[in-house]
Amino acid sequence: MKALQFDRFGSPDVIVLRDVPRPEPEPGQIRIAVRACGLTPADWHLVDGLLADQLPPLPRGLGLEIAGTVDALGDGVTDVRIGDRVFGPAVYASPTAGAAEYALMPAWARIPDGVTDEQAAALPMAAETAWRALDDLGVRPGELLLVHGAGSTVGEAAVRFALHRGIRVIATAGQTRAAALEQIGARVTAYGNGMADRIRALSEGPVDRALDTAPTGGRIDRADQPSPAEGSLPTLIELTGDPGRVLTVSDFAAAADLGVRITTEIRYDHMNEFARLAGEGILAVPVARTYTLDQIQQAAELSQSRHPGGKLILVL
Repeated sequence: MKALQFDRFGSPDVIVLRDVPRPEPEPGQIRIAVRACGLTPADWHLVDGLLADQLPPLPRGLGLEIAGTVDALGDGVTDVRIGDRVFGPAVYASPTAGAAEYALMPAWARIPDGVTDEQAAALPMAAETAWRALDDLGVRPGELLLVHGAGSTVGEAAVRFALHRGIRVIATAGQTRAAALEQIGARVTAYGNGMADRIRALSEGPVDRALDTAPTGGRIDRADQPSPAEGSLPTLIELTGDPGRVLTVSDFAAAADLGVRITTEIRYDHMNEFARLAGEGILAVPVARTYTLDQIQQAAELSQSRHPGGKLILVL
């Protein structure tokens, strides 16, 4: 099969398209014929050597989230059949991962009717991170939640989940996603100078909790917008009055200095719930562009520009 792979660490230039053996599922895993693979900022960090001492030796594959058709079942798998359409995380710590003609999965859910493979492949990491962040932050129905950096894929998923849970939401976002966030029920303001005052005017009362989903040190969705991550955590603490009421999914270094909460333990035990909500139109992650495997360098360039305008997907 064809797969993207790298055998040294560095920039995305080290990623190459190769003919490699098709992987075989271990007990509890499935193999799918991949139709779509979502790209995330984490992909480029891993290619650059993140967790290098915690993962198997090189070569390694690329791509953390996928959608496609079940092709083979590992021992003990009984909840899906060959030919079912599924989405979920890819097995990453192997010579091939999600960006391949065939890939292994440790967790999955069926793709609902009306959801395309590309739309399904955009969901797993954004949905998992947003759901986990809301749970770990402890935000409750009726509270007012500030989602900072809501123009990111994780941020928009968090807004959608929060509104579905009966939580009131103020979101900060750039112009590209502001109208869409308002349409689903969030009150939206721009980040940058004067943000705290604008949020106070919108809230008409205390901000109960704040969730920082802004990519650290990068712009969210427009090249001409100021970075929402610059100095954001002190402002979120000021608005909530307590660093324990603030959680970040990205700025871990600043969180350690300020006493802000973080969440890092990935859990895929809500995949069926994500599928249900996607089928009902409650959960969606905007897909900005699609690429083929041999266009990985163009996809990486747009992804690393920090203003892709939505999810970037490899299609097969």
